[in-house]
Amino acid sequence: MKIKMISKSGVIPEYKTEGASGMDIRAYLDGPLVMHPMERMLVPTGLFIELPPGYEAQTRARSGLAVKYGIGLVNGIGTIDSDYRGELKVPLINWGSEDFVINNGDRIAQMVIAKYEKVEIELTDSLEETERGTGGFGHTGI
Repeated sequence: MKIKMISKSGVIPEYKTEGASGMDIRAYLDGPLVMHPMERMLVPTGLFIELPPGYEAQTRARSGLAVKYGIGLVNGIGTIDSDYRGELKVPLINWGSEDFVINNGDRIAQMVIAKYEKVEIELTDSLEETERGTGGFGHTGI
């Protein structure tokens, strides 16, 4: 994966431990950014990436920020397609009850690289039967 940074003091995304699946992504800001409760904003990272075809980058919330401060991603998990060449920006929301301050270089999200396959869509009049069938949410009990 290729990464281009516009940040002069930026940090390349990195895995913090040997078993980590997500790389930390940091904010690239001119100064502190204050997120008020229930406020949403795109936080710049100063990163541009080039993924090989057949791969996507997923941005995910950092569990520590979510549990301690209520900071999450507006869309749950963000997808960066292999043909996107713009700056990576993270859509954060403050679900917490207090203001949250983001400083330049703060770890704001994780990025996981995943391989995917495209499928061909085939219209049909019927689907194969399964043991589950049409059983929806809670059909196996609580």
